[in-house]
Amino acid sequence: MTRPIFILNGPNLNLLGQREPHIYGSQTLAELASACRDHASLAGASIDFRQTNQEGEFISWLHEARAQARAVILNPAAWTHYSIALHDALKALDCPVIEVHLSNPASRESFRHVSFVAPVVTGTIAGLGAKGYLLALDACFHLAPGARP
Repeated sequence: MTRPIFILNGPNLNLLGQREPHIYGSQTLAELASACRDHASLAGASIDFRQTNQEGEFISWLHEARAQARAVILNPAAWTHYSIALHDALKALDCPVIEVHLSNPASRESFRHVSFVAPVVTGTIAGLGAKGYLLALDACFHLAPGARP
């Protein structure tokens, strides 16, 4: 049995489908989780899909991922732009990590142009809406095809 791919979602993503759908889309977080589970299942993989509005909890999940995940997909949302704690927790991972953003932060407000996450992840997918999560899963299948030893 291979380890799951952790898909970790940060603040306000529990409001997907309600909050600014012109930016983030109309799909709910539950619908996104279902699409990710279906996509992973087709590849014979499992996921652990989570969301929190608490930064400390998110950091603890990354610590958990060190021992339990074959790869991590994360949408750190606003924490992308200021969290040194998130940066440091990501540096401690030795599995592939794909950052996903539903919108394209580089095309938005200038404060969103700063990323404490990008320097310490394997890759970033931004601006492709919910499809970005499925592309991130595909990247994980390629980068981490089985469980880590």
